Amino acid sequence: MAKRPTRLRFTEDDLSSDAVKKAAAKAEKAASKAEKAVDKITPKKHRKLRQEADVSASRTAKLRFGKAKADDIPPKPSGIKRTATHAPVDTLSANVHKSISRYEDDNVGVQTAHQTELGAETACHVADHAVYSHKLKAYDKAEKLVSKSDKANVNALFEKFKKDNPNASSNPLSRWQQKHNIKKEYAAARAGKGGKATAKGAEKTAKGAKSLTQKITDFCVSHKTALLWVLAIGLLFMVISGMFSSCSTMFQGGTQVVLGTSFTAEDEDILGTDEDYTALENDLRSQVDNIESTHPGYDEYRYALDEIGHNPYELASYLTVVFEDYTREEVQATLQQLFEQQYELILEEEVEIRTRTETRTGTRTHTDPETGETWEEEYEYEVEVEYEYYILNVTLRNYGLGNVIRSSGLSADQLERYEVLLETLGNRSYLFGEDVSSAPGGGGEYTDYDIPGEALTDTAFANMIREAEKYLGYPYVWGGSSPSTSFDCSGFVSWVINNCGNGWSVGRQTANGLKNLCAIIPPSEAKPGDLIFFQGTYGTSGASHVGIYVGNGMMIHCGDPISYASIETNYWQQHFYCFGRIP
Repeated sequence: MAKRPTRLRFTEDDLSSDAVKKAAAKAEKAASKAEKAVDKITPKKHRKLRQEADVSASRTAKLRFGKAKADDIPPKPSGIKRTATHAPVDTLSANVHKSISRYEDDNVGVQTAHQTELGAETACHVADHAVYSHKLKAYDKAEKLVSKSDKANVNALFEKFKKDNPNASSNPLSRWQQKHNIKKEYAAARAGKGGKATAKGAEKTAKGAKSLTQKITDFCVSHKTALLWVLAIGLLFMVISGMFSSCSTMFQGGTQVVLGTSFTAEDEDILGTDEDYTALENDLRSQVDNIESTHPGYDEYRYALDEIGHNPYELASYLTVVFEDYTREEVQATLQQLFEQQYELILEEEVEIRTRTETRTGTRTHTDPETGETWEEEYEYEVEVEYEYYILNVTLRNYGLGNVIRSSGLSADQLERYEVLLETLGNRSYLFGEDVSSAPGGGGEYTDYDIPGEALTDTAFANMIREAEKYLGYPYVWGGSSPSTSFDCSGFVSWVINNCGNGWSVGRQTANGLKNLCAIIPPSEAKPGDLIFFQGTYGTSGASHVGIYVGNGMMIHCGDPISYASIETNYWQQHFYCFGRIP
């Protein structure tokens, strides 16, 4: 029998936490729904017994789990019983009777009943099937609601655990393990039944042991020599097992943690899948680059483009949570779906009525006053005329793969596992190299730097640094362009330029877009406040990363997190592109 929903009881101190109070309310609501569904399939005498048990238990329970028989959901309607009782005798074959005597499992019974129904064509049988189907649906609904109630209870218990142990949930990995343990304890408490169930299990085990003992005895009589070798090997195994028995529990728990924090697909499939997603992005980039040839005839093209790119670890973490051990071929549809949600390319035609000066040609007639002879003379003159000026606004939005994933409908457990995988990099930090954008978007520690006072005498540069340092420690977020979303590299620099008070307005640019707005200068002439550009930090043409140069071989940029960094490291030297000065 399935269990009835469990109602948790919390103390006033527990409910002083808003998180616990909210989770407890959800658990109570889920339990109420489940109870209503269970009551619909529970005979009246069982309901009365349960109500009496609840009244008795509620006087003492704080966190209680169901015990009494009345807390059980009645057995699922048996297809076997229904067939044997209600089907017309002339439709029952000998095979059906054998099935009834052989199988006791409800699911097998339902299957047998369906096979019998295929041969039963009487009106009575069809009507009976409708009643039976209704019962099954009611039972399935009750089971699902009880399961949902259990999940809500686990969440509530986890919130209580976090309240009681504020230092025990400092990172996603430990939170994942703690919640896993609470689930196991809750499941054990829900499944706990003593007495007859235990006795029946012991009796069944004893019968099995007796049968096995007889088989071993027969084997020993006919295999005396082989038995000596078996005993010797067995003794050696027991000694070794004893040496390592103290580590068995730790090994089991460690294995669960490693598996839960690791990518399970092959490296080849993970890398191949990321290549496929990058190919989709390259196609989009090519589409944007060729807008003016594919949409000719406009007087002006205006671009507002987010960066194109993704964090490969976010993609691998999501696919692991959804598919586990996935292959490159089986996730193609999902890649396309994620891509369409991450990017939006908008082309909008705009028509402006403008005026311009046009030169036109006219004629004038002259008459000779003495002879009366006339002639015409051409002349030019200017007029102001109105005309239609056609503009194509090209907007590319990158909503961020991480944001798309977190709003994709993952369950709480899946989302928590996703965050753990992202933090541990699936235990495969070697997969995507040193790309700054491959790091998990968690923010955290950052490198600070004291800018020399003489550099700050430049008012424009001082304004830039004052704005930029507000966001030290903010995480790298693909497509991010404001404090509310955090930033990617070009989003951060664009924001600082637009909001530092120097009167600049460049809109939202990509790294390459910012480069195109700047005057390119040699490294020997670079000064604090200039922009520094890098290429090849991920698969894109032109500038792929940008920071603000602050002098002395240092820059402030949106790595992960926003931080000061030396541009003289091997990585940045290998990817250096150019310096640019804002007009």
